[in-house]
Amino acid sequence: MVKILIHGCNGRMGQMITGLIKEDDQVEVAAGVDAFTGITNTYPVFGNIQSCDVKADVVIDFSNAGAVGGVLDYCVENQVPVVLCTTGLSGEQLEKMREASGKVAVLKSANMSMGINLLLKLLKDAVKVLGPAGYDIELVERHHNQKLDSPSGTALALADSMNDAMNHEYTYVYDRSQVRQKREKKEMGISAVRGGTIVGDHEVIFAGPDEVIEFKHTAYSRSVFGKGAVEAAKFLAGKPAGMYDMSDVIQF
Repeated sequence: MVKILIHGCNGRMGQMITGLIKEDDQVEVAAGVDAFTGITNTYPVFGNIQSCDVKADVVIDFSNAGAVGGVLDYCVENQVPVVLCTTGLSGEQLEKMREASGKVAVLKSANMSMGINLLLKLLKDAVKVLGPAGYDIELVERHHNQKLDSPSGTALALADSMNDAMNHEYTYVYDRSQVRQKREKKEMGISAVRGGTIVGDHEVIFAGPDEVIEFKHTAYSRSVFGKGAVEAAKFLAGKPAGMYDMSDVIQF
C-alpha cells in the first residue's frame, strides 16, 4: 500500500485526488496539507508541510507556485519522493527542483494526463516520417475562458516534442495577422482558442499533398490529470533520487 501526502488537499484537484484514491486499493491518503481548513477530510490535515509529522511514501503537490520551495525542502529533508503537478514555476524554482532531484526522486511533467504523454511519444514518431515528406504542421489548443496563459504549456510541450525529434529545425508562429506572406516550410503554427468551460483540447495537424493526418486529445474532466498524478505516485514511491517524467510512468 502506497501512502500519499496530498499537498493542496483542499483545493479542487486535491479533493479530486482524494476521491480517486478512495477507489484505488493500491494507495491511501496518509495526510494532507492546506492553508484552508474549511473542509472535513477522513485524514489529518496540516496548515503547512513543515508541521506535518505523518510519514508518507510520496507527496503529490497540487498547490501553488509560491509553495513549491517549501515542498522541495520538506521532501529532501525527509527523503520523500514528490510528484510536482503545480504549474507556472519560475526559472529559479525549476533550478531548485533540479537540485532537489539530486537528493530525492522528483517527477514533473507539463501535463499529467496519460493520454497526452502517449501523444507526445506518437508525435515524435510521426514527425520523423511526415516532416521530411514536406507535411505542414499546425497545432490548435482550446481551453476555458478563465485560462490566463496562451498558448498552453501542453501545446508547447507537444510542439517541443516534435521539434526535439527534428533537431529544432522548426520555428513557432503564433500570429500571422501582421504579416502578408506565404507560409514557410519550417514553420509550426500554434493557435489558441479560449471559450466556455472547455477543460482542454489539443489537436495536431499534419497537412500534406492531398491528405491530412490529425492527432487529437480531449480532456472531458480534470480527473484525467488526477488519475495521472496517482499513477505517477505509485511509480515514484521507493525510486532513487533523480528527475522523472510521465514517460517513465507509461514505460514506452
